[in-house]
Amino acid sequence: MTAIAIVDYGMGNLRSVSKALERVAPYATVQVTSDPETVDKASHIVVPGQGAMPHCMQELDKFGLKEVVIDAARNKPFLGICIGLQMLFDESEEGNVKGLGVLSGKVVHFSTSCETDIQGGKLKIPHMGWNQVYQTMDHPLWDGIKSDARFYFVHSYYVKSEDPDLSAAYSLYPTPFTCAIAKDNIFAVQFHPEKSQNAGLTLLSNFAKWKPHSSH
Repeated sequence: MTAIAIVDYGMGNLRSVSKALERVAPYATVQVTSDPETVDKASHIVVPGQGAMPHCMQELDKFGLKEVVIDAARNKPFLGICIGLQMLFDESEEGNVKGLGVLSGKVVHFSTSCETDIQGGKLKIPHMGWNQVYQTMDHPLWDGIKSDARFYFVHSYYVKSEDPDLSAAYSLYPTPFTCAIAKDNIFAVQFHPEKSQNAGLTLLSNFAKWKPHSSH
C-alpha cells in the first residue's frame, strides 16, 4: 500500500501538493500531517515549503519533525520541493541558518553569483515564473518528461552542492544553477511541480510509483 505523507510544519502550499498527488495517484493514501508517527509510518515522504529558511527550520523543530524528516531522507522515497530541497543541505545564506545536513553544500542568494540579466539589466529577484529545466541524469522521476520541459519557479536562493554527481537538472537565471538533485532515495526540486501543469503532474505520478531501492 502506498501511503504518502506530506509533512506539514506550517510552511508551504500543502493543499495544492495534496490535490495534485490525489489526482495522479488515486490508488495511494495521501495525508497532510504534522504528526511524526504518521510520517514515520508512511511509505513515501513529501517535504514542501515556501517562505524564509530560518523560519522553516524553526517550525520543523517546533513540530518535533526534524529527526523523522532526516530519517525519511535516509530510508524512504523522499521528495523535497523548494525549501524542502534547500533544507537538506548544510547551511543557507538566508539568515545564516544551518540546514539538516543530509547532503553537503550550501544555499546561496542569486546576487551572490550574478547581479545582471542577459540584457545587462538588474537581475529580478525572486526568480519567478516558468523556466526550462534541463535534465543531467536519467532518473525514474523524469520518465515521460522531456529534457527542456518548463516548470514553475518562485525563489531567491538556490543550492550549490559540493557533489557534482547530485545534480539531476539545471535551469538558467541567467547562468546555470542546480534546480533538481537526486541521490539514492532522495529526489528534490527547486521548482513547484504542483504548479507546473502536465510536466509537474507527471513528476508527481512518477514519485508515487517510485521504488528507489529496486529501480535506481
